[in-house]
Amino acid sequence: MGLRRLAAGLALWACACASLAATVSFADLARHPQYQEVKISPDGQYIAATAVVKNQTVLALIRIADLRGVTVHQRAQADVIDFWWVSANRVIYTEGVHDSNYEVPLADGQLYAVDADGGHTSLLYGYGSDRPYLGDAGLIATIPDDPLHVLVEVTNYVSATKDGTLPKVEKMDVRYGSMEKVVDAPMRDPVFIADHKGNIRLAWGEDEDGNIHDYRLDADGWQPMPDLGVKRDVPIGFNSDDTLAYFDCNVSSGFGVCAWDPSTQRMTPVWTNRKVDDAGLMRGSAEDRFIGVAFEDGRPGIALFDSHSEDAKLLIGLMQQFPGESVGFVSATRDGSRAIVKVDSDIDPGTFYLYDRATRSLKPLLHNAAWIDPAHMASKQPFEFAARDGLRLQGYISYPPGLENAKGLPMVVYVHGGPYGVRDTWDYDPDVQAVATRGYAVLQVNFRGSGGYGYEFEKAGWMQWGGKMQDDVTDATRWAIAQGIADPNRICIYGASYGGYAALEGAVKEPDLYKCAIGYVGVYDLALMYKRGDTPQTNYGKKFLERVLGTDSAVLAQHSPIDQLDRLKAKVMLIVGGQDPRVPPIQGENMHDALKRMGIAHEWLYKRKEAHGFNKEENVAELYAKVDAFLDANIGPGAGAPATASASASAAASH
Repeated sequence: MGLRRLAAGLALWACACASLAATVSFADLARHPQYQEVKISPDGQYIAATAVVKNQTVLALIRIADLRGVTVHQRAQADVIDFWWVSANRVIYTEGVHDSNYEVPLADGQLYAVDADGGHTSLLYGYGSDRPYLGDAGLIATIPDDPLHVLVEVTNYVSATKDGTLPKVEKMDVRYGSMEKVVDAPMRDPVFIADHKGNIRLAWGEDEDGNIHDYRLDADGWQPMPDLGVKRDVPIGFNSDDTLAYFDCNVSSGFGVCAWDPSTQRMTPVWTNRKVDDAGLMRGSAEDRFIGVAFEDGRPGIALFDSHSEDAKLLIGLMQQFPGESVGFVSATRDGSRAIVKVDSDIDPGTFYLYDRATRSLKPLLHNAAWIDPAHMASKQPFEFAARDGLRLQGYISYPPGLENAKGLPMVVYVHGGPYGVRDTWDYDPDVQAVATRGYAVLQVNFRGSGGYGYEFEKAGWMQWGGKMQDDVTDATRWAIAQGIADPNRICIYGASYGGYAALEGAVKEPDLYKCAIGYVGVYDLALMYKRGDTPQTNYGKKFLERVLGTDSAVLAQHSPIDQLDRLKAKVMLIVGGQDPRVPPIQGENMHDALKRMGIAHEWLYKRKEAHGFNKEENVAELYAKVDAFLDANIGPGAGAPATASASASAAASH
């Protein structure tokens, strides 16, 4: 009877998988979002958006009256990284190039400007401009009463050391790029906070030992705020009339957002939560207005400062139109007459809407990924459990569409990277969807060390690579088995960066738990982190590694997967980017060679021109397909079938 039930269950699962596989292609999941960010001009006449055109992220400028627009000409192979309306008719933007960078391009430190109609494009700061190019520049704030100028942070390569850089705040002309110094930085690599009038008021930074330093600027220059630094309170913005500054703050009841009064220098909590940290201030329907605090305790939540305010009532009304989705203002005009509203969820990549206060209308404008049908996506279900030492942990289970709350599913444990300060969230994630829509439950857990749960929770992950952080992943896996969600004989562990480390470390630490392990741009030799990659190139990076890894070579070897392959039982797949500056390809190549020396067949996917996470759509689609084939051969209906390619054949083809 039990065998009949098992056979029936497997048949049902196989049928479900066959129908699931036809719902969304890997090519569609691998496509870059069409519209990534949308911002409205201060007068509400135009919108600017980053859009993907022929595999390049460009700046699109659209007139709202007739939805006619232009795309801004930019350098070949360059992507627009970010942009800002600095007046009703002028946009500043910055670009980046993928060549040997990360999964997304990094800003190149140059600033460009263009008019709302696409005219008068100019290089304000950078190579080839009329001004000396000292180092990278980035926008800090606009100056609403002075539309011809903005505040920018400019580093100086001459002053750069392994301890960081000492930037200056400059007042820049948005037409010609000429600059006038405002103030020097109070420390290396700070974050500057300006008020809504364009005045630098606060700054904070972290030194190489991980200590927080806060500063306020008055007529006598920068003044340290040591009491706040000790508590790790950091400024995040000002209220609409600039009479109060908001801080991320630690309170006796857990975590909070506090209002700091400059006149009394007193801090007052305006939001607290005993379990989770805030996820930022919530914007209102006017440019300079914050109406509450966002947080994520399982699903996204909001806490409004005044639930009876006009903006609060408006937001609540909008949320009621989109039950089960996340709704928020992402950009607004100066007078609050129009705003951009984004609606998204775990199954919906998102749509940008235009809200018009005069007509009280909400109209769809642009889709993040219109080719994705939410009805065919896998939903994320939050869960919470206690680790073996009693620490409460949160995570998500994504069920295959049509198999919500099913039991005995094959499961992939998907471990996030970072690991510190990074967390899994309730959002649309194409990497998760690429697995879950093929019939696998996907488990994600915010192990100790993850972000979003306060500094002490993050610090609890220090010195725990292969230790308690790994045990948290193991405990989450066993929790899913105990709940009946996962078939204990069909579990694979998968992750990128630190997640790639955790996948292989999990396979050697728990050899009977995982049938397969997929390491994607992962670390496999902890000692090598001190010698290769961009982290040890600065004093801050070296000190960070010492804090979180330690320097005991025996301990590092004990927790390095490459030194524990004699315990390995799981089938292995390695995915490597040949231009990865964070986790250099030597990490994956050494593991590849070690497995070959031991005669352990494994899958090997190497892309010479990719970096710390694949970016080209065709390469991402190929990755999804090969991961799916590997899962199918090891924990899917095809488990036990021959591998798709031998390690040696794959290696020969990729090199």
